[in-house]
Amino acid sequence: MEASAQRAVDALLDKYAESHRNPVNELIHCVCVPAIVFSVLGLVWAIHPWAAAGLVAVSMIYYFSLSVPFAFGMAVMSGLFLAVLNLMPATMVLPVSLTVFVVAWIGQFIGHKIEGKKPSFFDDLRFLAIGPLFVLGVWYRRLGVAY
Repeated sequence: MEASAQRAVDALLDKYAESHRNPVNELIHCVCVPAIVFSVLGLVWAIHPWAAAGLVAVSMIYYFSLSVPFAFGMAVMSGLFLAVLNLMPATMVLPVSLTVFVVAWIGQFIGHKIEGKKPSFFDDLRFLAIGPLFVLGVWYRRLGVAY
């Protein structure tokens, strides 16, 4: 079962990578994708902290179905983001999250303009969830972590 799940994640990452080959676009994604994850969690946190925790829990089901190493990486990333949100003054979560969300998406679209290709999620919404795994993959390769 793990082998077929690994092939599925590899196929998704390969397809995602087709529109993320330019090193500048990759760098922009390595900054902006985690920022977007943080901001989305912050927007949900502004509704209620337990809703943000629930979003993380549901996303972990999907990530564990794709790859255990990626799921652990996403759990760490999400846990850090939730911890930061918990430390922020409640009145700052929504404005900071909205600002980060808008600025990070502008960065993403600048990266795709440089790349000369449209964002992957225009073809398949699953790539909104695969983007963070792409970034983890970049980090994992640089750290020598197998996934």
